Amino acid sequence: MSDNRIKVCLVGSSGGHLNHLYMLKPFWEDKERFWATFDKEDSRSLLAGEKIYPVYFPSNRSLKALIINTFRAIKILRKEKPDLIISAGAAPAVPFFYIGKLMRKKLIYIEPFDRVHTRSLTGKWCYKVADVFIVQWEEMKKVYPKAVCLGSIY
Repeated sequence: MSDNRIKVCLVGSSGGHLNHLYMLKPFWEDKERFWATFDKEDSRSLLAGEKIYPVYFPSNRSLKALIINTFRAIKILRKEKPDLIISAGAAPAVPFFYIGKLMRKKLIYIEPFDRVHTRSLTGKWCYKVADVFIVQWEEMKKVYPKAVCLGSIY
């Protein structure tokens, strides 16, 4: 399968996490793709014209949101059948990664730029199942030994 025939799911919170994913546009712009993010003004504006599935929020440290987003992840991933799931956080990534792993999807997680010395809660969970775990600071290799440091995506 050629790279541009890969179907990509981009999942994450709105705000900075979504901006991280959007900055990967040179990678995803020629691929079939869809987004799973919060239905908020910034995501609707940034992703105008894109296929978007809303995920439940507020989601940080919320068992209710985790349960709701797990069922949404199952429904969305069954319908869309992506080859690859990419996230830069936050909480919505967790159910998509675990359901994606069960469905044998390839998973790439990017620890956010502001994480220089400590791991994020989402990173902690996604590190366990990600096929590729990317950090943006060399110092983070001490926290995530199997990570790949690609430097800043900014």
